Amino acid sequence: MSEKKDSAKPWGGRFSEATDAFVERFTASVTFDQRLYQHDIDGSIAHAKMLQKVGILTAAELTQICDGLEAIRKDIAAGRFQWSVRLEDVHMNIEATLTQQIGEVGKKLHTGRSRNDQVATDLRLYVREEIDQVLLLITKVQDALLNLAEREASTIMPGFTHLQTAQPVTFGHHMLAWREMLERDSGRLIDCRKRVNVSPLGAAALAGTSYPIDREYTAKLLGFDGPTRNSLDSVSDRDFAIELAACASMLMTHLSRFSEDLVLWNSVQFKFVDLPDRFCTGSSIMPQKKNPDVPELVRGKTGRVYGHLMSLLTLMKSQPLAYNKDNQEDKEPVFDLLDTVKDCLYAYSEMLPAIECKRDVMYAAAKQGYSTATDLADYLVKKGLPFRDAHEVVGKSVASAISKGKDLSELSLSELQSFSKLITDDVFDVLTLEGSVNARNHIGGTAPQQVLAAIKAARRK
Repeated sequence: MSEKKDSAKPWGGRFSEATDAFVERFTASVTFDQRLYQHDIDGSIAHAKMLQKVGILTAAELTQICDGLEAIRKDIAAGRFQWSVRLEDVHMNIEATLTQQIGEVGKKLHTGRSRNDQVATDLRLYVREEIDQVLLLITKVQDALLNLAEREASTIMPGFTHLQTAQPVTFGHHMLAWREMLERDSGRLIDCRKRVNVSPLGAAALAGTSYPIDREYTAKLLGFDGPTRNSLDSVSDRDFAIELAACASMLMTHLSRFSEDLVLWNSVQFKFVDLPDRFCTGSSIMPQKKNPDVPELVRGKTGRVYGHLMSLLTLMKSQPLAYNKDNQEDKEPVFDLLDTVKDCLYAYSEMLPAIECKRDVMYAAAKQGYSTATDLADYLVKKGLPFRDAHEVVGKSVASAISKGKDLSELSLSELQSFSKLITDDVFDVLTLEGSVNARNHIGGTAPQQVLAAIKAARRK
Protein backbone atom coordinates (compact mmCIF):
# COMPACT_ATOMS: atom_id res chain seq x y z
CA MET A 1 0.00 0.00 0.00
CA SER A 2 2.94 2.35 0.55
CA GLU A 3 4.49 1.61 -2.86
CA LYS A 4 5.47 4.73 -4.80
CA LYS A 5 5.96 5.15 -8.52
CA ASP A 6 6.70 8.05 -10.85
CA SER A 7 3.86 9.48 -12.90
CA ALA A 8 3.86 12.56 -15.07
CA LYS A 9 0.70 14.14 -13.73
CA PRO A 10 -0.55 17.23 -15.57
CA TRP A 11 -0.96 18.89 -12.19
CA GLY A 12 2.29 17.52 -10.70
CA GLY A 13 4.35 20.70 -10.75
CA ARG A 14 3.39 21.65 -7.20
CA PHE A 15 4.16 18.19 -5.74
CA SER A 16 7.49 16.95 -4.40
CA GLU A 17 6.73 13.21 -4.46
CA ALA A 18 4.76 10.84 -6.65
CA THR A 19 1.25 9.75 -5.77
CA ASP A 20 1.02 6.63 -3.66
CA ALA A 21 0.11 3.67 -5.90
CA PHE A 22 -2.95 2.84 -3.83
CA VAL A 23 -4.13 6.46 -3.84
CA GLU A 24 -3.60 6.57 -7.60
CA ARG A 25 -5.88 3.57 -8.05
CA PHE A 26 -8.34 4.68 -5.37
CA THR A 27 -8.86 8.16 -6.83
CA ALA A 28 -8.91 7.19 -10.52
CA SER A 29 -12.24 7.11 -12.35
CA VAL A 30 -11.16 6.10 -15.84
CA THR A 31 -12.38 2.52 -15.36
CA PHE A 32 -15.96 3.80 -15.48
CA ASP A 33 -15.95 7.37 -16.79
CA GLN A 34 -14.40 6.29 -20.11
CA ARG A 35 -18.05 5.79 -21.06
CA LEU A 36 -18.13 9.58 -21.51
CA TYR A 37 -15.48 9.63 -24.24
CA GLN A 38 -17.85 10.66 -27.06
CA HIS A 39 -19.21 13.56 -25.04
CA ASP A 40 -15.75 14.56 -23.82
CA ILE A 41 -14.49 14.73 -27.39
CA ASP A 42 -17.58 16.65 -28.53
CA GLY A 43 -17.06 19.14 -25.70
CA SER A 44 -13.37 19.52 -26.50
CA ILE A 45 -14.03 20.16 -30.18
CA ALA A 46 -16.61 22.82 -29.31
CA HIS A 47 -14.17 24.40 -26.84
CA ALA A 48 -11.39 24.40 -29.45
CA LYS A 49 -13.65 26.03 -32.04
CA MET A 50 -14.49 28.73 -29.53
CA LEU A 51 -10.80 29.29 -28.71
CA GLN A 52 -10.12 29.79 -32.42
CA LYS A 53 -13.12 32.14 -32.77
CA VAL A 54 -11.79 34.42 -30.01
CA GLY A 55 -8.22 34.34 -31.34
CA ILE A 56 -6.53 32.02 -28.84
CA LEU A 57 -5.97 29.26 -31.41
CA THR A 58 -5.05 29.67 -35.06
CA ALA A 59 -7.08 28.00 -37.78
CA ALA A 60 -4.23 25.55 -38.38
CA GLU A 61 -4.05 24.67 -34.67
CA LEU A 62 -7.81 24.12 -34.57
CA THR A 63 -7.58 21.74 -37.50
CA GLN A 64 -4.76 19.80 -35.82
CA ILE A 65 -6.69 19.50 -32.57
CA CYS A 66 -10.00 18.51 -34.18
CA ASP A 67 -8.37 15.96 -36.49
CA GLY A 68 -6.43 14.54 -33.56
CA LEU A 69 -9.56 14.23 -31.41
CA GLU A 70 -11.48 12.53 -34.22
CA ALA A 71 -8.63 10.05 -34.67
CA ILE A 72 -8.75 9.29 -30.95
CA ARG A 73 -12.54 8.84 -31.18
CA LYS A 74 -12.04 6.22 -33.90
CA ASP A 75 -9.36 4.44 -31.88
CA ILE A 76 -11.58 4.25 -28.81
CA ALA A 77 -14.56 3.00 -30.84
CA ALA A 78 -12.37 0.34 -32.43
CA GLY A 79 -10.93 -0.78 -29.08
CA ARG A 80 -7.39 0.31 -29.93
CA PHE A 81 -7.10 3.04 -27.31
CA GLN A 82 -4.97 2.29 -24.24
CA TRP A 83 -6.61 3.63 -21.09
CA SER A 84 -4.27 4.44 -18.20
CA VAL A 85 -5.19 4.60 -14.51
CA ARG A 86 -2.12 6.79 -14.02
CA LEU A 87 -3.90 9.48 -16.04
CA GLU A 88 -6.86 9.27 -13.68
CA ASP A 89 -9.89 9.93 -15.87
CA VAL A 90 -11.32 10.04 -19.36
CA HIS A 91 -10.39 13.71 -19.76
CA MET A 92 -6.68 13.40 -19.05
CA ASN A 93 -6.37 10.14 -21.00
CA ILE A 94 -7.73 11.82 -24.11
CA GLU A 95 -5.78 15.06 -23.62
CA ALA A 96 -2.49 13.29 -22.94
CA THR A 97 -2.91 11.07 -26.01
CA LEU A 98 -3.80 14.09 -28.12
CA THR A 99 -0.61 15.88 -27.05
CA GLN A 100 1.42 12.74 -27.68
CA GLN A 101 0.03 12.47 -31.19
CA ILE A 102 -0.02 16.11 -32.38
CA GLY A 103 2.65 17.67 -30.18
CA GLU A 104 2.72 20.92 -28.22
CA VAL A 105 -0.43 22.34 -29.78
CA GLY A 106 -2.38 19.67 -27.89
CA LYS A 107 -1.46 21.40 -24.65
CA LYS A 108 -3.34 24.51 -25.74
CA LEU A 109 -6.72 22.72 -25.74
CA HIS A 110 -7.21 23.12 -22.01
CA THR A 111 -6.87 26.92 -22.14
CA GLY A 112 -9.79 28.59 -20.38
CA ARG A 113 -11.35 25.48 -18.91
CA SER A 114 -10.97 23.07 -15.99
CA ARG A 115 -11.78 19.43 -15.52
CA ASN A 116 -14.52 20.73 -13.20
CA ASP A 117 -16.56 22.38 -15.95
CA GLN A 118 -15.42 19.72 -18.42
CA VAL A 119 -16.87 16.80 -16.47
CA ALA A 120 -20.06 18.73 -15.68
CA THR A 121 -20.49 19.35 -19.40
CA ASP A 122 -19.76 15.74 -20.33
CA LEU A 123 -22.24 14.40 -17.82
CA ARG A 124 -24.98 16.74 -18.98
CA LEU A 125 -24.39 15.75 -22.61
CA TYR A 126 -24.53 12.09 -21.62
CA VAL A 127 -27.68 12.42 -19.51
CA ARG A 128 -29.43 14.43 -22.23
CA GLU A 129 -28.71 11.73 -24.80
CA GLU A 130 -29.81 8.96 -22.44
CA ILE A 131 -33.05 10.73 -21.57
CA ASP A 132 -33.87 10.84 -25.27
CA GLN A 133 -33.26 7.08 -25.52
CA VAL A 134 -35.41 6.39 -22.46
CA LEU A 135 -38.22 8.50 -23.94
CA LEU A 136 -38.10 6.47 -27.15
CA LEU A 137 -38.31 3.24 -25.17
CA ILE A 138 -41.26 4.57 -23.15
CA THR A 139 -43.03 5.35 -26.42
CA LYS A 140 -42.31 1.82 -27.64
CA VAL A 141 -43.85 0.32 -24.48
CA GLN A 142 -46.84 2.65 -24.79
CA ASP A 143 -47.36 1.55 -28.39
CA ALA A 144 -47.31 -2.08 -27.26
CA LEU A 145 -49.86 -1.26 -24.56
CA LEU A 146 -52.15 0.47 -27.06
CA ASN A 147 -52.02 -2.52 -29.39
CA LEU A 148 -52.75 -4.90 -26.54
CA ALA A 149 -55.57 -2.67 -25.27
CA GLU A 150 -57.12 -2.56 -28.73
CA ARG A 151 -56.91 -6.34 -29.07
CA GLU A 152 -58.56 -6.84 -25.69
CA ALA A 153 -60.87 -3.80 -25.60
CA SER A 154 -63.91 -5.97 -24.84
CA THR A 155 -62.20 -8.60 -22.70
CA ILE A 156 -63.86 -8.55 -19.29
CA MET A 157 -61.86 -9.17 -16.14
CA PRO A 158 -62.35 -8.42 -12.44
CA GLY A 159 -61.14 -5.06 -11.23
CA PHE A 160 -59.64 -5.12 -7.76
CA THR A 161 -59.35 -2.94 -4.71
CA HIS A 162 -57.47 -4.38 -1.72
CA LEU A 163 -56.83 -7.30 -4.13
CA GLN A 164 -60.50 -8.18 -3.64
CA THR A 165 -62.94 -8.34 -6.54
CA ALA A 166 -64.51 -4.89 -6.82
CA GLN A 167 -66.13 -4.20 -10.20
CA PRO A 168 -65.76 -5.66 -13.68
CA VAL A 169 -63.42 -3.82 -16.03
CA THR A 170 -62.00 -4.53 -19.45
CA PHE A 171 -58.45 -5.74 -19.92
CA GLY A 172 -57.97 -2.97 -22.47
CA HIS A 173 -58.91 -0.41 -19.83
CA HIS A 174 -56.33 -1.90 -17.47
CA MET A 175 -53.61 -1.62 -20.15
CA LEU A 176 -54.54 2.02 -20.70
CA ALA A 177 -54.05 2.64 -16.98
CA TRP A 178 -50.49 1.43 -17.36
CA ARG A 179 -50.05 3.72 -20.34
CA GLU A 180 -51.21 6.73 -18.31
CA MET A 181 -48.51 6.03 -15.71
CA LEU A 182 -45.87 5.97 -18.44
CA GLU A 183 -47.27 9.19 -19.91
CA ARG A 184 -46.56 10.95 -16.62
CA ASP A 185 -43.08 9.42 -16.54
CA SER A 186 -42.46 10.75 -20.03
CA GLY A 187 -43.61 14.22 -18.99
CA ARG A 188 -41.33 14.22 -15.96
CA LEU A 189 -38.32 13.24 -18.07
CA ILE A 190 -39.09 15.89 -20.69
CA ASP A 191 -39.26 18.47 -17.91
CA CYS A 192 -36.05 17.16 -16.34
CA ARG A 193 -34.30 17.42 -19.72
CA LYS A 194 -34.91 21.18 -19.77
CA ARG A 195 -32.82 21.59 -16.62
CA VAL A 196 -30.16 19.22 -17.94
CA ASN A 197 -29.78 21.16 -21.17
CA VAL A 198 -27.64 24.10 -20.04
CA SER A 199 -23.90 24.40 -20.56
CA PRO A 200 -21.41 24.68 -17.67
CA LEU A 201 -18.50 24.92 -20.12
CA GLY A 202 -16.52 28.07 -19.41
CA ALA A 203 -17.18 28.13 -15.69
CA ALA A 204 -13.65 26.69 -15.41
CA ALA A 205 -12.62 25.54 -11.92
CA LEU A 206 -15.18 27.61 -10.01
CA ALA A 207 -14.81 31.33 -10.77
CA GLY A 208 -14.82 31.53 -14.54
CA THR A 209 -11.74 32.46 -16.56
CA SER A 210 -9.81 35.61 -17.50
CA TYR A 211 -9.66 34.55 -21.17
CA PRO A 212 -12.12 36.25 -23.57
CA ILE A 213 -14.25 33.12 -24.02
CA ASP A 214 -17.65 32.97 -25.71
CA ARG A 215 -19.89 30.69 -23.64
CA GLU A 216 -22.95 31.35 -25.77
CA TYR A 217 -21.05 29.99 -28.77
CA THR A 218 -19.96 26.73 -27.13
CA ALA A 219 -23.47 26.22 -25.73
CA LYS A 220 -24.91 26.59 -29.24
CA LEU A 221 -22.34 24.23 -30.77
CA LEU A 222 -23.24 21.55 -28.22
CA GLY A 223 -26.99 21.94 -28.63
CA PHE A 224 -27.57 23.44 -25.18
CA ASP A 225 -30.32 26.01 -24.63
CA GLY A 226 -27.70 28.39 -23.24
CA PRO A 227 -24.91 28.68 -20.66
CA THR A 228 -25.39 28.31 -16.92
CA ARG A 229 -25.54 31.59 -15.01
CA ASN A 230 -23.24 31.12 -12.01
CA SER A 231 -19.78 29.59 -12.21
CA LEU A 232 -19.80 28.25 -8.63
CA ASP A 233 -23.11 26.49 -9.16
CA SER A 234 -22.14 25.36 -12.66
CA VAL A 235 -19.33 23.05 -11.55
CA SER A 236 -20.94 21.79 -8.34
CA ASP A 237 -24.58 21.31 -9.40
CA ARG A 238 -25.73 17.70 -9.63
CA ASP A 239 -29.42 18.46 -9.16
CA PHE A 240 -30.02 17.24 -12.69
CA ALA A 241 -28.59 13.82 -11.83
CA ILE A 242 -30.70 13.59 -8.68
CA GLU A 243 -33.80 14.68 -10.59
CA LEU A 244 -33.08 12.05 -13.23
CA ALA A 245 -32.77 9.42 -10.50
CA ALA A 246 -36.08 10.56 -9.00
CA CYS A 247 -37.79 10.34 -12.39
CA ALA A 248 -36.23 6.92 -12.95
CA SER A 249 -37.39 5.77 -9.51
CA MET A 250 -40.98 6.75 -10.26
CA LEU A 251 -40.78 5.04 -13.64
CA MET A 252 -39.46 1.87 -12.00
CA THR A 253 -42.26 2.07 -9.41
CA HIS A 254 -44.72 1.84 -12.28
CA LEU A 255 -42.88 -0.99 -14.01
CA SER A 256 -42.76 -2.82 -10.69
CA ARG A 257 -46.52 -2.48 -10.31
CA PHE A 258 -47.00 -3.81 -13.85
CA SER A 259 -44.73 -6.70 -12.92
CA GLU A 260 -46.69 -7.50 -9.78
CA ASP A 261 -49.89 -7.73 -11.82
CA LEU A 262 -48.25 -10.01 -14.38
CA VAL A 263 -46.71 -12.28 -11.74
CA LEU A 264 -50.12 -12.66 -10.11
CA TRP A 265 -52.01 -13.09 -13.38
CA ASN A 266 -49.52 -15.66 -14.64
CA SER A 267 -49.89 -17.83 -11.51
CA VAL A 268 -52.00 -21.00 -11.52
CA GLN A 269 -54.24 -19.34 -8.93
CA PHE A 270 -55.22 -16.63 -11.42
CA LYS A 271 -54.41 -18.01 -14.90
CA PHE A 272 -55.41 -14.69 -16.48
CA VAL A 273 -52.46 -14.50 -18.87
CA ASP A 274 -49.78 -16.68 -20.33
CA LEU A 275 -46.34 -15.11 -20.71
CA PRO A 276 -44.21 -16.16 -23.68
CA ASP A 277 -41.75 -18.95 -22.92
CA ARG A 278 -38.79 -16.81 -23.98
CA PHE A 279 -39.48 -14.44 -21.07
CA CYS A 280 -39.70 -17.21 -18.47
CA THR A 281 -37.40 -19.83 -16.99
CA GLY A 282 -37.81 -23.23 -15.39
CA SER A 283 -36.87 -24.77 -12.08
CA SER A 284 -33.75 -26.87 -11.53
CA ILE A 285 -35.73 -29.35 -9.42
CA MET A 286 -39.43 -28.94 -10.33
CA PRO A 287 -39.95 -29.74 -14.02
CA GLN A 288 -43.51 -28.37 -14.12
CA LYS A 289 -42.48 -24.81 -13.24
CA LYS A 290 -42.63 -21.84 -15.61
CA ASN A 291 -41.31 -18.88 -13.66
CA PRO A 292 -42.04 -15.26 -14.71
CA ASP A 293 -38.43 -14.25 -14.13
CA VAL A 294 -38.43 -11.11 -16.30
CA PRO A 295 -41.29 -9.36 -14.44
CA GLU A 296 -39.82 -10.55 -11.14
CA LEU A 297 -36.42 -9.11 -12.01
CA VAL A 298 -37.95 -5.80 -13.10
CA ARG A 299 -39.70 -5.69 -9.74
CA GLY A 300 -36.41 -6.48 -8.00
CA LYS A 301 -34.33 -3.97 -9.96
CA THR A 302 -36.65 -1.21 -8.79
CA GLY A 303 -34.89 -1.28 -5.41
CA ARG A 304 -31.57 -0.92 -7.19
CA VAL A 305 -32.69 2.33 -8.83
CA TYR A 306 -34.14 3.61 -5.54
CA GLY A 307 -30.70 2.95 -4.02
CA HIS A 308 -29.02 5.11 -6.65
CA LEU A 309 -31.40 7.97 -5.85
CA MET A 310 -30.51 7.75 -2.17
CA SER A 311 -26.83 7.47 -3.03
CA LEU A 312 -26.90 10.68 -5.06
CA LEU A 313 -28.91 12.57 -2.45
CA THR A 314 -26.48 11.49 0.26
CA LEU A 315 -23.51 12.33 -1.95
CA MET A 316 -24.59 15.94 -2.29
CA LYS A 317 -26.18 16.70 1.07
CA SER A 318 -23.09 18.05 2.88
CA GLN A 319 -20.88 19.37 0.10
CA PRO A 320 -19.69 22.96 0.41
CA LEU A 321 -19.38 25.01 -2.76
CA ALA A 322 -17.88 24.41 -5.21
CA TYR A 323 -16.52 21.20 -6.77
CA ASN A 324 -15.35 18.38 -4.49
CA LYS A 325 -13.83 14.98 -5.27
CA ASP A 326 -17.01 13.41 -3.83
CA ASN A 327 -18.66 14.24 -7.14
CA GLN A 328 -16.63 11.55 -8.84
CA GLU A 329 -19.09 9.16 -7.18
CA ASP A 330 -22.02 10.53 -9.18
CA LYS A 331 -21.27 8.68 -12.40
CA GLU A 332 -21.62 5.01 -11.54
CA PRO A 333 -25.12 5.46 -10.02
CA VAL A 334 -26.22 7.50 -13.06
CA PHE A 335 -24.77 4.99 -15.51
CA ASP A 336 -26.29 1.99 -13.77
CA LEU A 337 -29.74 3.47 -13.19
CA LEU A 338 -29.99 4.43 -16.87
CA ASP A 339 -28.82 0.99 -18.01
CA THR A 340 -31.34 -0.63 -15.67
CA VAL A 341 -34.26 1.54 -16.79
CA LYS A 342 -33.48 0.99 -20.48
CA ASP A 343 -33.19 -2.77 -20.05
CA CYS A 344 -36.49 -2.96 -18.15
CA LEU A 345 -38.33 -0.86 -20.72
CA TYR A 346 -36.89 -2.90 -23.56
CA ALA A 347 -38.00 -6.12 -21.86
CA TYR A 348 -41.54 -4.80 -21.56
CA SER A 349 -41.63 -3.55 -25.14
CA GLU A 350 -40.77 -7.06 -26.34
CA MET A 351 -42.86 -9.02 -23.82
CA LEU A 352 -46.19 -7.18 -24.00
CA PRO A 353 -47.03 -7.99 -27.65
CA ALA A 354 -46.63 -11.70 -26.93
CA ILE A 355 -48.90 -11.85 -23.86
CA GLU A 356 -51.82 -14.25 -24.32
CA CYS A 357 -55.00 -13.34 -22.44
CA LYS A 358 -57.10 -16.19 -21.05
CA ARG A 359 -60.44 -14.51 -21.75
CA ASP A 360 -62.69 -17.29 -20.43
CA VAL A 361 -60.77 -17.48 -17.16
CA MET A 362 -60.94 -13.72 -16.65
CA TYR A 363 -64.65 -13.67 -17.42
CA ALA A 364 -65.35 -16.47 -14.95
CA ALA A 365 -63.28 -14.67 -12.29
CA ALA A 366 -65.22 -11.45 -12.84
CA LYS A 367 -68.47 -13.33 -12.13
CA GLN A 368 -67.15 -14.27 -8.70
CA GLY A 369 -67.10 -11.84 -5.80
CA TYR A 370 -70.35 -10.05 -6.68
CA SER A 371 -68.62 -7.50 -8.85
CA THR A 372 -71.94 -6.05 -10.13
CA ALA A 373 -73.20 -5.16 -6.63
CA THR A 374 -72.46 -1.47 -7.19
CA ASP A 375 -74.46 -1.62 -10.42
CA LEU A 376 -77.47 -2.86 -8.45
CA ALA A 377 -77.05 0.01 -5.99
CA ASP A 378 -76.84 2.52 -8.86
CA TYR A 379 -79.95 0.95 -10.38
CA LEU A 380 -81.90 1.51 -7.17
CA VAL A 381 -80.66 5.10 -6.87
CA LYS A 382 -81.90 5.79 -10.39
CA LYS A 383 -85.29 4.40 -9.25
CA GLY A 384 -85.38 7.05 -6.52
CA LEU A 385 -83.87 5.27 -3.49
CA PRO A 386 -81.25 7.26 -1.52
CA PHE A 387 -77.77 5.78 -2.04
CA ARG A 388 -77.24 4.79 1.61
CA ASP A 389 -80.54 2.90 1.60
CA ALA A 390 -79.63 1.30 -1.72
CA HIS A 391 -76.29 0.26 -0.23
CA GLU A 392 -78.10 -1.54 2.59
CA VAL A 393 -80.52 -3.29 0.22
CA VAL A 394 -77.67 -4.56 -1.95
CA GLY A 395 -75.69 -5.69 1.10
CA LYS A 396 -78.62 -7.83 2.18
CA SER A 397 -79.05 -9.15 -1.37
CA VAL A 398 -75.37 -10.16 -1.48
CA ALA A 399 -75.62 -11.86 1.91
CA SER A 400 -78.60 -13.86 0.65
CA ALA A 401 -76.79 -14.80 -2.56
CA ILE A 402 -73.75 -15.95 -0.57
CA SER A 403 -75.94 -18.15 1.64
CA LYS A 404 -77.45 -19.74 -1.46
CA GLY A 405 -74.16 -20.08 -3.33
CA LYS A 406 -75.42 -17.92 -6.19
CA ASP A 407 -74.27 -14.84 -8.06
CA LEU A 408 -76.53 -11.77 -7.89
CA SER A 409 -77.50 -12.31 -11.51
CA GLU A 410 -78.63 -15.84 -10.60
CA LEU A 411 -81.15 -14.70 -7.99
CA SER A 412 -84.73 -14.73 -9.19
CA LEU A 413 -86.75 -11.56 -9.63
CA SER A 414 -88.93 -12.48 -6.64
CA GLU A 415 -85.85 -13.06 -4.49
CA LEU A 416 -84.49 -9.64 -5.43
CA GLN A 417 -87.86 -7.96 -4.92
CA SER A 418 -87.96 -9.31 -1.37
CA PHE A 419 -85.30 -6.70 -0.61
CA SER A 420 -86.84 -3.83 -2.60
CA LYS A 421 -90.10 -3.44 -4.52
CA LEU A 422 -88.35 -0.94 -6.80
CA ILE A 423 -86.62 -3.84 -8.55
CA THR A 424 -88.25 -4.93 -11.81
CA ASP A 425 -87.26 -7.34 -14.55
CA ASP A 426 -85.00 -4.76 -16.22
CA VAL A 427 -82.56 -5.28 -13.32
CA PHE A 428 -80.89 -8.18 -15.12
CA ASP A 429 -79.58 -5.80 -17.77
CA VAL A 430 -77.34 -4.18 -15.16
CA LEU A 431 -76.40 -7.36 -13.32
CA THR A 432 -74.55 -8.84 -16.30
CA LEU A 433 -70.83 -8.19 -16.67
CA GLU A 434 -71.37 -6.75 -20.15
CA GLY A 435 -74.06 -4.42 -18.86
CA SER A 436 -71.79 -3.26 -16.07
CA VAL A 437 -68.80 -2.35 -18.24
CA ASN A 438 -70.93 -0.86 -21.03
CA ALA A 439 -72.71 1.36 -18.53
CA ARG A 440 -69.46 3.16 -17.73
CA ASN A 441 -69.43 4.91 -21.07
CA HIS A 442 -67.78 8.23 -20.27
CA ILE A 443 -64.29 9.72 -20.59
CA GLY A 444 -61.96 7.54 -18.53
CA GLY A 445 -64.56 4.77 -18.17
CA THR A 446 -64.02 1.08 -18.78
CA ALA A 447 -66.63 0.65 -21.52
CA PRO A 448 -65.13 -0.87 -24.69
CA GLN A 449 -66.34 2.14 -26.67
CA GLN A 450 -64.37 4.45 -24.37
CA VAL A 451 -61.30 2.20 -24.48
CA LEU A 452 -61.24 2.40 -28.27
CA ALA A 453 -61.78 6.16 -28.18
CA ALA A 454 -58.91 6.57 -25.71
CA ILE A 455 -56.64 4.46 -27.92
CA LYS A 456 -57.48 6.62 -30.92
CA ALA A 457 -56.79 9.82 -28.95
CA ALA A 458 -53.49 8.44 -27.63
CA ARG A 459 -52.31 7.52 -31.12
CA ARG A 460 -53.20 10.99 -32.39
CA LYS A 461 -51.17 12.49 -29.57
